[in-house]
Amino acid sequence: MQTDIDILENEILKQYPEVLEILLRDHTTQKNIFWATDNYENLGKDYYFDAPILPELITGENGSIIMPRVQKDKLLQQARSKDMAEVFTPSWICNAQNNLIDNAWFGRENVFNTELEKSKGFKWSVNTDKIIFPENKTWKDYVRDTRLEMACGEAPYITSRYDTTTGKFIPIEKRIGILDRKLRIINENIETSGEWLKWAQTAYKNTYAFEFHGDSLLIAREAMLVSFIENYKEKFGKEPLLKSIQYIAYIISWNVWQMDGLKAVVPNSCGVKTITTTNLFGDTETKELPCEGCPKEIIHKHNGTYCLIKDWPNKDLKTGKKGRKIRFVDLLKNMR
Repeated sequence: MQTDIDILENEILKQYPEVLEILLRDHTTQKNIFWATDNYENLGKDYYFDAPILPELITGENGSIIMPRVQKDKLLQQARSKDMAEVFTPSWICNAQNNLIDNAWFGRENVFNTELEKSKGFKWSVNTDKIIFPENKTWKDYVRDTRLEMACGEAPYITSRYDTTTGKFIPIEKRIGILDRKLRIINENIETSGEWLKWAQTAYKNTYAFEFHGDSLLIAREAMLVSFIENYKEKFGKEPLLKSIQYIAYIISWNVWQMDGLKAVVPNSCGVKTITTTNLFGDTETKELPCEGCPKEIIHKHNGTYCLIKDWPNKDLKTGKKGRKIRFVDLLKNMR
């Protein structure tokens, strides 16, 4: 098993055709995700804040440009923490908080693991027995349970391939993320490849996250994809077919999206909008309208581009296709 925490874009490009392009897609703008950080501007205009992240910018000789935070220069880490409040959470804290969610869901404690005393180094002891479910719930209910990581960074709460603060690789059997737990449940209850793929897709369709920075977002998407490949290979002794990998990448590209979490819009899409109108006499009038939501901090009043996500179980009424597009902000009905 590969224990290098840095997932290389060159390897994705070489081994899995079209997958990198899928992982770079933004479905709200119908363009690529963009950098949304000034950390790379010294590399040229293609790396400016608003520039899209293109495959050729992060592969070939540029294949080491995007890397996990723990491998970045210490001064750069400090700058991102100061400028954008970028703070990465140790795995033991992610585990403790995910345990709280599962304690409530199962109605009991220590379902997946037991947290050890602080004197033992903030670790956990894995429960290796097959997970038993409450009388009124099944393993399928758990896999379908929808969960979201906000401002996910490299998504340590979703998949814990490594500790984001130390860079230490975590083997599959000891992982504690939301998606890791769903995949464990699937591994324990499914034996055939076809059924495994079906329920893995269900797990991914019910796991959401958003992130501001384009580089961290791509790392999160890559980590979720590689976790899928690693789990399948661990279960069946071989990698899944390319079409299965591509479909999981497509699900991830919808469910893990780029967003300003305080505004529910594409980062930096708010601003002064110019509106031109023509009256009955052919006279035109131009008005400049500032964003109403920004100064008043009203999340439903921004004039930026509100982010779209996909509600997978439901059909789109216009197209009839499964997977209804909805604005994320419309889920926040009580946040006015």
